[in-house]
Amino acid sequence: MSPALTIRPYSEGALTQAAAKLRAGELVAFPTETVYGLGADATNDDAVAGIFSAKQRPSFNPLISHFPDRDAAAKHALFDARADKLAAAFWPGALTLVLPKRDDSTVSQLTTAGLPSIAVRVPAHETARALLRAVGRPVAAPSANRSGRISPTTAAHVAASLGNAIGMILDGGPCGVGLESTVIDLTTDRVVMLRPGGITGDQVAEILGTDVVMAKTDDTAPKSPGMMTSHYAPGLPVRLNATAPDTEKYGHEILLAFGPDCVPKGFDKVLWLSKTGNDREAAANLFAKLHEADQPRFDGIAIAPIPDTGLGLAINDRMKRASAPRQSIPPIHKPNP
Repeated sequence: MSPALTIRPYSEGALTQAAAKLRAGELVAFPTETVYGLGADATNDDAVAGIFSAKQRPSFNPLISHFPDRDAAAKHALFDARADKLAAAFWPGALTLVLPKRDDSTVSQLTTAGLPSIAVRVPAHETARALLRAVGRPVAAPSANRSGRISPTTAAHVAASLGNAIGMILDGGPCGVGLESTVIDLTTDRVVMLRPGGITGDQVAEILGTDVVMAKTDDTAPKSPGMMTSHYAPGLPVRLNATAPDTEKYGHEILLAFGPDCVPKGFDKVLWLSKTGNDREAAANLFAKLHEADQPRFDGIAIAPIPDTGLGLAINDRMKRASAPRQSIPPIHKPNP
């Protein structure tokens, strides 16, 4: 029988308890600047297996290992000059690097999905880094939600999605960035973006002085989280680039609106990602607004057009995956009669 879920606001006592639980092989959800992560000791096979069980996540989908600093990550991943440049520029922060895994790394094969590479990140959130220092081990942490569903940006989102499947949430308030980390693969001579996120491809290219190639969707053996076709999905169907309601096909729609040129007439309800068209504000609001929109009194969620530039690229990536066919994900909401 699963233990009752405990939600503890950040304090030294709560931090000590969370670290002890992680070292004991238990699951703990904790805040980062991007989204809440579902943490487990990355070196403990049973603990990592608990993540897959709680999230109902395919075991071939690798996890990101989190560290308090670059030197801790370098004990498990092989850094080249490119990795060092990116770490110096963006860590701590919303950037994950996929690097060759060191032969002497103790990170579980289940964490890396059996690949010879490892995904590593140093988060910027002070609560997360304090927890990582207290644990003293790599912490595997995908987003703290049921696999394929909307990522959580508050402790309440985590509780609603996972409930008693986990034992503790360390509550650090709402996440500031609101989009998962950018994932850059440096295991070959090319620089490949596996997942767009809080750091743009242009920023990476500027630091390295080279082109950044965008990876294709991979539903069979992804090298990174967030590469599967259907992901970040609410219970309701999602319609992209909506400029007017489609009541004939979608019935009662709620609109996620963006920008001063958006004219949200005819929708049953409107939630604003950003009235001014600020992509950073929209990114921070994205998952919270999706959670708010995902209500059974609506038949669908419409997304206003968002320019595919800057953080808009990452926002549109998430929304394309949210709108993709998801036969393997059971619906949360029953259709209206």
